[in-house]
Amino acid sequence: MDLYSRKQRWKLVLALAAMAIVGASLWYSDRIVKRVREEERKKVALWAAAVRNRAQLVNYTDSLFHRLREEERKKVELWADAQVHLASDDVNDLSFYLKVVSTNTTIPVVITDAAGHVKATRNLDEGLVRDSSALAAEVKAMGALHPRIPITLYGNEKQYLYYKDSRVVTELEQVMDNIIKSFISETVMSSAALPVIFTDSTGRQVIELSNIDTAVAGDRAKLEARIAEMAQANPPLEIALAGRGRNYIFYDESATVKQLRYYPVVMFGIIGLFLLVSYALFSLFRNAEQNQVWVGMAKETAHQLGTPLSSLMAWMELLKSNGTDPSSVAEMRKDVDRLEVITERFSKIGSAPELVPEPLYATLRATVLYLRPRLPSRVQIDVTPPADPGLEVPLNRALFSWVIENLIRNAVDAMEGHGTITLEIVPEAERVHVDVTDTGKGIPAAQFRTVFEPGFTTKKRGWGLGLSLTKRIVENYHDGRIFVKRSTLGKGTTFRITLNA
Repeated sequence: MDLYSRKQRWKLVLALAAMAIVGASLWYSDRIVKRVREEERKKVALWAAAVRNRAQLVNYTDSLFHRLREEERKKVELWADAQVHLASDDVNDLSFYLKVVSTNTTIPVVITDAAGHVKATRNLDEGLVRDSSALAAEVKAMGALHPRIPITLYGNEKQYLYYKDSRVVTELEQVMDNIIKSFISETVMSSAALPVIFTDSTGRQVIELSNIDTAVAGDRAKLEARIAEMAQANPPLEIALAGRGRNYIFYDESATVKQLRYYPVVMFGIIGLFLLVSYALFSLFRNAEQNQVWVGMAKETAHQLGTPLSSLMAWMELLKSNGTDPSSVAEMRKDVDRLEVITERFSKIGSAPELVPEPLYATLRATVLYLRPRLPSRVQIDVTPPADPGLEVPLNRALFSWVIENLIRNAVDAMEGHGTITLEIVPEAERVHVDVTDTGKGIPAAQFRTVFEPGFTTKKRGWGLGLSLTKRIVENYHDGRIFVKRSTLGKGTTFRITLNA
């Protein structure tokens, strides 16, 4: 018991030490991950501030662009007013109006009458002016782009001025569009090493994305789930862009931080699996080595017993021929036969025993009859007759009797020399159970498995090998099973042996 207790204590100490090491490693790794996450959050905050500042710059540029277009419209209206004054009969000083008309060198302008016939053009391509159909299409396009400006001449005659943005404004508009695209693709996407999704105001229509798995990006449902996951992880950045309205930037932790978070768990899982496989292999080799030692010891014991047995049998024959009391020689014969049985048992350890169909009830009865006169008188042993006393089971009779003897002797020790032991045969389909019940002090439930471990004993001078040997004989040599069926402290224990019918 002391050996087994020490082993259990060492196992507990090693397990606690391993748990402490793993816990400390996980704690330290978690600290590192939290530190990296905090640094990443600071970078994200700086990145978000930069994104907002650049968005403000883009919006300010767009407002300047709209102011420029408004200024152009005012210039066109002033140019139209100058045209009216130049066409009037008022011959006052027209130098100001001539100057206004002549200074328009960038804004394309077309003047038509009420019927839509072109009366004058300015800043249009010469080829376009000569092509009447192309010019009519250009006038229509100008009307769709900006509302026409009516010009009231003398009387009720009216003309209409059509115009479009100057080449400078058009080029600025293209530049503005490129700036917004650059803002999305470069500032929002390339500036962040994080998974980023840029959406419209609904949060569903994806405009741009970065560092997102291609399988997710190509699946609408997965992409929406990823957006929802990002929204839970971090509140999205709200960005208002000129001409696009409100937009959202969804982002998540980088892959590096996630890998750092799960790395310790994966690492210890792999190490644990390696240790588990290593322990299983070492246990297998250790058990094989123990079996070799056990077999070698058993065979050596059988060999050592063989020589004195032969001498004892010769001495018995000599005593018998010299007229020694026959009853004494008969008793000596019984002890010698017993020694032969023990020698046979040890000799069979390690080799595949021959299993022969034996009547189970008769085998149990023979073992009990042998043990009764050798046990305390206050111990009662009974074998309950089964419904079929002739039921046969494949057995090695010498080894199986050894099993029953060990169980009975352990029961006698548990009862401290006083009580009842009952053996019962329970047939069940293709199995046969043998229940050995005593009225001893019982076994705690926590020890139901450990009682079969080598070295486990409750005796002051025990080796703890009896039940271990019993388990080996039942499971290894008879392909059966032995276990504690039930036990109650202070009332007794039932061991069950299960054999093939």
